[in-house]
Amino acid sequence: MLNMQQPEMLWLVVPVVAAGIYLIRKGAKRGLIISRVVVLTLLIIALASPYNVVSRISSSENPDIVLISDETASMELFEKQTATELYASLAANTPTKAVKLTGESTSLGDAIVQYARGDNQIVLVSDGNNNKGQGLEEALGFAKDTGTTVYSVIPEVKANDVSLHINGEKTAVQNNEYVFEMVVQQAKDTSISYDIEVYVDDKLLPDPSKTYTQEGYQRKILATHTFDSLGAHKITASVTVEGEDIQPINNIFYKTVYVVPKPKIQLITDDTSSSMANVLLKLYDTSTNAQLTDLENKKAVVLDNRNINSLSGSDIQTLKDYVSSGGGLYVVGGDSSYDYGNYLNSSLESILPVYSKATEWKGGRNVVLVLDVSSSTINGSTPATEGSVGVQGNPIGDEIKANAISILRNEGLRSANVGVIAFGTEATDVSDGLVYFGIPSNIERLESQILALTPSLTSQTSLDSGLSIADEWLRTGTGELDVIIVSDGGIADFYTQSLEVAQKLTEQNVKLYFVHIMSTATMYRDPRTHSIYGENLMQAVNGTYFQIQQGERVNIEFDELEHPDTNESVDHSAFTLIKYNPTHFITRDVNISGNITGYNDVTPKPGADRLVLTSTGKPVLTVWRYGLGRVASLSTDNGKGYDNMWSTQMYSGNNSRLTSSTMNWLIGDPQVEEGAVLEAEDTWFGTPAQLKLTMYDEGIPTITLDDTRSIDLSLTGKDTYETTIDVGQVGVHHISGYPIAVNYALEYRDVGVNPDLEMMIKANGGKTYTKNEAQALLLKDAKNNSQKLIKEPISQKIYFILAALIIFLLEVIIRRLREIKEMKEQEKRIQEVSEA
Repeated sequence: MLNMQQPEMLWLVVPVVAAGIYLIRKGAKRGLIISRVVVLTLLIIALASPYNVVSRISSSENPDIVLISDETASMELFEKQTATELYASLAANTPTKAVKLTGESTSLGDAIVQYARGDNQIVLVSDGNNNKGQGLEEALGFAKDTGTTVYSVIPEVKANDVSLHINGEKTAVQNNEYVFEMVVQQAKDTSISYDIEVYVDDKLLPDPSKTYTQEGYQRKILATHTFDSLGAHKITASVTVEGEDIQPINNIFYKTVYVVPKPKIQLITDDTSSSMANVLLKLYDTSTNAQLTDLENKKAVVLDNRNINSLSGSDIQTLKDYVSSGGGLYVVGGDSSYDYGNYLNSSLESILPVYSKATEWKGGRNVVLVLDVSSSTINGSTPATEGSVGVQGNPIGDEIKANAISILRNEGLRSANVGVIAFGTEATDVSDGLVYFGIPSNIERLESQILALTPSLTSQTSLDSGLSIADEWLRTGTGELDVIIVSDGGIADFYTQSLEVAQKLTEQNVKLYFVHIMSTATMYRDPRTHSIYGENLMQAVNGTYFQIQQGERVNIEFDELEHPDTNESVDHSAFTLIKYNPTHFITRDVNISGNITGYNDVTPKPGADRLVLTSTGKPVLTVWRYGLGRVASLSTDNGKGYDNMWSTQMYSGNNSRLTSSTMNWLIGDPQVEEGAVLEAEDTWFGTPAQLKLTMYDEGIPTITLDDTRSIDLSLTGKDTYETTIDVGQVGVHHISGYPIAVNYALEYRDVGVNPDLEMMIKANGGKTYTKNEAQALLLKDAKNNSQKLIKEPISQKIYFILAALIIFLLEVIIRRLREIKEMKEQEKRIQEVSEA
C-alpha cells in the first residue's frame, strides 16, 4: 500500500486539472495540455513524499545483555555465586553489563525501567520480591513495550527462613468482633512446625496461641478479638519455629488498633425483630424508624424491604445528597422492594447498582478447549528469515497456551460451563470435567492449569483422542455446545480418525472451531502441509477456521444464546450461595455457605461489582460507589421475610459476618467526625509513615511523636493536614495518643521466591531458568529474541519523478518529430512547386 508523508500536497492536483480543462475548452492543444497535466500531477505526488513500508528481520549474534544481580538482604537464603558464574558465562560470549542491587530494600522495577532500552535484553538473578519503587508487573510491561525481553534466573534456596506479619483494619469498633489475619511464610516448600503467641495489650490470647504445622510456602490464620475499651491498643504476635529459621528479626510483629465508639446508623424498617435487625442493633448504634429521619452524624442508612411508595420525592433527594456526600446506603430486598416494589425506572433506582428487572439469561453454554501439546509445538521458534511473518521467540506451545487463556477471558464465557483437554499421543482431562465460569476462582484455576501444561518431546498429535473426551462431556449437554481446537495444525497423521469424531460431534449439534497458530518453522519447511488439514476438517463439519500468526490472539464471537421459556416453572426450594468476588473487602474474610429460597430479580448495572450470587447466576449482593459514598443492594430479604422467609441461613453462623462486613464497607471510616481525627497506617523500618489529620473543630492543630518531638503539618485541603514522617525504631509509637507500629524492614517479610514471578516474566515474553538451565539455554534464547521485525519506510518519489521526466521527454520528442516531419513535407511541396 502506498502511503504519503505529506498527503495535503495532493490538493494541488485540483487546480492543475482545473487549469487543464479550462485551457482545452479555450482551444489549446488537447494532447499537449493532457501531457502537461499528467507531468505536473506526477510531480505533485512526488512532492507529497510517497513511500512503502518494507519489513525486514534484524538480528544479532552478540545480543547486548544487562544482568541485574539482586544482592539485598532477602537473598541471604540463596546460593551466592549464581550471578557471578552466569555473568562470567555470558560475558565470555556476548556484551554483558552487571548491575548490583544491595541494601534492605529491593527496587527491581526501577532497575528494569532504567536499563530497558529496546535494543538490549535484561536478566534478573533474584527472588522476584520487589518492595520499593516501580511495581514489578508495570516495569515488565514497560520493558516489553520498548522491545526489551526480561528473563529471570532463580538461584537455589540454601537455607529456610520463616516470617510472620498481620493483616487487619487499623480502626476497630468497641465491643464488636475485630478480625485480623496472621500470615506465616517460609522460604522452602517443606513441612514445618511452630508455636504462635498472640498478646493484646500484653495479655496472652489463648486462641489462636498454639502449635501449628504448615505444608507449603504460606499459611493464613484468622483470629478475632473484642475490644471493650476505646482508644489505642496493641496486638503482638510472635512465631517460634522448630527447625531451621536463620533470620529471627521477622519472627515478631506489632499491629496497632484504634478503637472507636459504635458508629451511628439508621434502619428504616417495619420489622425490628428480623435476623438482620438483630445483627445491626447488636453491632451498631442503630436508630430504627419506619420513615426517613434526620441523617446528621449517621454513617449509613438501611432501607429494609421498602416499597417505592413509602419514600417521598424529598426522601429520595435527601438520600441522593447524603450518599453523594460520602454516606453509605444498604437497600435490602423482600416482597415489597426492587421488582416487587416498583423500583424500575424510579429516581431511587438511579442510586442503586442494579436495575429492578430480571437479569438477562446468560446460561446454557458449554465450551470445551482442546489444546495441542504434541512435540511439534515445542519447535515453533526456529529463527525466521527475511520476509517471514509473525512474532519470533515464543514456542508455538506457549502461543497455544496464551490463546487458550485469552479465550477463557472472553466475556461470552462469563456464566458458561468450560472444560480443558490437552492432547498429544493421548488426551488428558486438564480441568476435571466442565466447571462453572460464574466463579472467578474457577477461571484462575483453569488458567494456572493451562500455564502448567508441558509438551512431550516425543508425543504425536492425536486430535481424535481429545475430541473423544469432548464428545463424552457434551453428549448429554443442553443449550449451546462448542468445541475449540487450538493447534499448530499438524494433525495429518490422525486426520481420518479426527474427522470421524468431529462428524459425530456435529451430529449432536456441537459447533467446532479450529484456531491454527502458524509456526514460522512450519511455513518454511512446508507452507501448506499443516495449514490444509485444519481448514479441511472445519470445511467438512461446517466449522469455523481461524489462521493466526505468532503473537496474535484469536477473537471468537460466540452465537447469541436463546432465552429459556419464561413459562417454565422454577424450583424455589433452594438456591446455593456462591462468593463471586473473593477479594473484595466485604467477602475476603467471609466463608459463605448455605442457601436462600427466594430473591428479587435484578440486573447489575455497568460498573457495579457482583459479590455474591446464587448457583444459577442470580445476583444476591451487588455494590458500587455513588459520588463520594457507597451503595450495596441485597436482593434477598432480612431473614424473617414476613410470610416468605427467603434467607434465614444468611444471618446464622459465619454467614452473619456478611452483614457486618457490608455495613463496615458502607461506613468506611467509623470514627466520629468531631474534634481532630488522625489517620496513619502501621509501617516498616526505613519506610516513612503517611499521616493525615482532619480538623472538625476550629483551631490550629499540633501533634507530637512520643510526647517528645513536634511534627510539622502541611495544609492539603479544607481542614485537612498531611505529612510524612520517619517514626523511628521498631516498636509501638504514639502520635498525640494515636498508635503507630514500626515493624522489621519490608525486605524481610517476603521470604523465598515470589510465586508470581514466573507467570509475570512469561506473560511479558521472557522465561524463567534455574542456574544450570540459564548457563545452557539463556544465551541461545537471547540470540533468538534479538531477531526483531523492523518496518522501514522506503521512499517512492523517485519513480514518480522519473515517470514525469519520461512522459515530458516523450512528449517533447514526439512533438519534435512531428515538427521535423512537417518541415520535410513543406520542403517537398516547395520543391514540387518550383519544379513545376
